[in-house]
Amino acid sequence: MPGPTATVPKVCPMRIGILGGTGPAGRGLAVRLAAVGDEVVLGSRDGERAAGVAAGLVDAWPDHTLAITGGTNEECAGAEIVVMATPWDGAVATVRPLADELAGKVVVSMANALVKEGREFLALMPPRGSVAAMVQAALPHSLVSASFHHLPASEMEKLTTPMAADVLVCSDHREAAEATVALVDRIDGLRGIDAGSLSQAAAIEAFTAVLITVNIRHKVHAAVQLAGFPDA
Repeated sequence: MPGPTATVPKVCPMRIGILGGTGPAGRGLAVRLAAVGDEVVLGSRDGERAAGVAAGLVDAWPDHTLAITGGTNEECAGAEIVVMATPWDGAVATVRPLADELAGKVVVSMANALVKEGREFLALMPPRGSVAAMVQAALPHSLVSASFHHLPASEMEKLTTPMAADVLVCSDHREAAEATVALVDRIDGLRGIDAGSLSQAAAIEAFTAVLITVNIRHKVHAAVQLAGFPDA
């Protein structure tokens, strides 16, 4: 595929940065990755706040050795792989100033453009069709993938809750797709599935609204599992 190239980071262990890591999605992903031995840096505009949230996550699970720290967005961008977990409407403003630090790196976009209306969530159509495409346009020298959209954030943060889900990954860069699938596969109970080019991100992100609405309506924390794949 055309575009920048990069060396795919080693699978285990890794140093992973999460921009917007103080939010529910970022916290949940941080806990799960740290639980399997990765070092996670929570990024925020307020480095002190990120450090406080990181310390709280570590203290919440004293029976686990969680390597989670907090810092500024710039410190977060120094990691091997960077996940963009900010609210969707702040994604471009967050990553654009970090373009130089993120050049040549895999950047995973997990944001969804959604709006709540009553007891339902509805998908919005962001510029370029998906949040991931917006991030890729803002980071032309990075290898952007889209993933982690359909996981229940509140359950991800609870290490006592087993996870069982398939996680779709799409990217215009083979290296990014492979690195992101490997990242997903590291988390107990999750299976990464290559879902094609970044064009698929629009449909993947939009389906999150349906899944959240189903969970609200039925008071569950369902995730996505695809039938027909051979057992791992």
